[in-house]
Amino acid sequence: METINNWIAAFASWAWGLPLLILLVGGGCYLLLRIRFIPFRHIGHTFGLLRGKYHDPSASGQISHFQALSTALASTIGMGNIAGVAVAISIGGPGAIFWMWVSGFIGMSTKFFTCALSILYRGRDSNGVLQGGPMYFIEEGLGKHWKPLAVFFSLAGLIGSLPVFNVNQLTQAVRDILLVPNNLYQEGASEWIIGIVLLVITSIVILGGLTRIANTASRLVPSMVVLYFFSVVAILVINYEAVPGYLQLIISDAFGANYFKGDAFLGGTLGGLILLGIRRGAFSNEAGIGTAPMAHGASQTNESIREGLVAMIGPFIDTIVVCTLTALCILVTGVWETTSSNGVTLTANAFNTSIPLYGNYLLLLCIAVFSISSLFTFSYYGTKCTGYLLDMDRAHWYNYFYLGSILIGAITSLDMMINLIDGFYALMAFPTMIATIILAPKVIREAKKYFSNL
Repeated sequence: METINNWIAAFASWAWGLPLLILLVGGGCYLLLRIRFIPFRHIGHTFGLLRGKYHDPSASGQISHFQALSTALASTIGMGNIAGVAVAISIGGPGAIFWMWVSGFIGMSTKFFTCALSILYRGRDSNGVLQGGPMYFIEEGLGKHWKPLAVFFSLAGLIGSLPVFNVNQLTQAVRDILLVPNNLYQEGASEWIIGIVLLVITSIVILGGLTRIANTASRLVPSMVVLYFFSVVAILVINYEAVPGYLQLIISDAFGANYFKGDAFLGGTLGGLILLGIRRGAFSNEAGIGTAPMAHGASQTNESIREGLVAMIGPFIDTIVVCTLTALCILVTGVWETTSSNGVTLTANAFNTSIPLYGNYLLLLCIAVFSISSLFTFSYYGTKCTGYLLDMDRAHWYNYFYLGSILIGAITSLDMMINLIDGFYALMAFPTMIATIILAPKVIREAKKYFSNL
């Protein structure tokens, strides 16, 4: 297992090299400048879209704007916001959060383009149903000779869509917060039991298809965001005197890298810190990876720009709001300096410090909702990749592979799971960003037309 872990870590480091950093950050900045910040000027219109003000029941698609955003957020607002932020701080210190902010802001532009393309260039699956996502906008937008790139994305998506990281961290949370303190933990057996319970819950929802997934996500996502938001705000109120100082430290340490403990990148610790922040930010908001366009591609609309506007709200909610709240919670309580914990356990220590007795259980409830909703959505992404590679009549085969991976995630180490998903996320990002940059002029043309009519 140690040898396999080393191989996976080496693979993730190779995949997240300089070329991908240039593609994600440089490509995102290019898209932002090309569109001249126009989508950011229409945030009010975006919330009107989410309220259903411009809904067209006769338009093509399967789910509403709000359900599409909720489905996408169900995968992005998850363990990346709790455990991922904790990993970033434990390795990189407060400065890593600043580079996660950069990733989130640039990611808003990237998601606008990728999700607009998922509507602009929808394709039909083997059953004749309209589908969206990078594999379809690559083939439909760039032509049949680009199909190998679409196939490459779909193959990487089969592994990148697995829920192993979420399951791993939910298992760790149940073990460290509930079982161990109450003397209920049995090494080995407890992990298997948790994995089997999650497998049963997930199978009930995902075997019902996209509509059941979207309906479940649209109910769970708003409630989990509100519950987590007020829980963390309560901790920040208790420690309000420390908040301004840590906000300043996040910014100053972003260029000093004084707390960075990871591997250097481009010859220095600052390069390593920037890469860490971008990597954790991309893991959290998935901008440029290509998963969200698969959910937004199913939205019931014929207006590609509308879906792009709705999608760009995702990275703001996910990275700028939720990740920042988690980071401040860990920083102001001081647990990032006083404990050696990592992942979700570090966040649990922060909750327990400010809200004794009940804080851990409140976090466990949030983690359960975050993780389980993510399990539902990622299965949809994997089945879409399978349907593209084979045909939609065989897409359900992926669900059984997916359910089996839940048990693997429950019994393996954090490092192995996070490196595995990181590596395949990187492979998914290459075809997504290359196609998006090439097709960007098409989106800009549609945007000018849409906003002039608006």
